[in-house]
Order: sequence, then C-alpha cells, then structure tokens
Amino acid sequence: VRLVESGGGSVQSGGSLRLSCVASGSTWNINAMSWYRQAPGLERELVGTIHSDATTNYVDSIKGRFTISRDNAKNTMYLQMNNVKPADTAVYYCYAAIEVPGAERSTRLEAWGQGTLVIVSS
Repeated sequence: VRLVESGGGSVQSGGSLRLSCVASGSTWNINAMSWYRQAPGLERELVGTIHSDATTNYVDSIKGRFTISRDNAKNTMYLQMNNVKPADTAVYYCYAAIEVPGAERSTRLEAWGQGTLVIVSS
C-alpha cells in the first residue's frame, strides 16, 4: 500500500485547510487509517483515526475543530481542519493499518505517507 498526502500549506490562525491522503495498491487490506502530526522539536503524535466502520477517534486538542472522513470509492482519507491555531503547525502524516489474510493467521502491516507541511501564522 502506498499513501500520498496533499493539501498542506500556509494558513492564518482561525482559517481552514483540508488535507487528503490517497491510497494505492492493495487497499482492500486496509483497516483503520489515521492522521499523525509532528511539530518541530516534538515527537510524532496521533491526531485521529477512522475505522473501517467509519467511526472516528480524535485527540482532545483538536476535538470540535478537525474532522476525519474517508471516501472508500476514491481510496482517499481527508482531514478537514477548521479554526486552526499556530499550535497546529506541523508535518501531517497519513497512516494505514493493514491486515493481510493468511492460511492460518493474518499478517499486520503498516504504511506511512511522506507527510505534508501545515504552517499556521498568527
């Protein structure tokens, strides 16, 4: 599975931005997909996850401002970012949890995108 993010850029505080993550390859083996972010000098952190049943989970710092959605027909996951803050400045990464069925048991794999930079100015 290959993941490619897009949509990053510069935005002013209070503005909006939508990130996209397009998956290719054996996409039928993808279970959950997530957005992570890594701010300068900090560790990568989970932003939120969308599961195969379309349920979502978010980190507290972005609840009510960010929304994750998924278009399975387009093999694309989105991150709608509203009311952004300077603290949201980071490289945003797409992640996929993959499960490949086997004769006796399934194999769990993971895939990462290359990241897209979001800069929020005050």
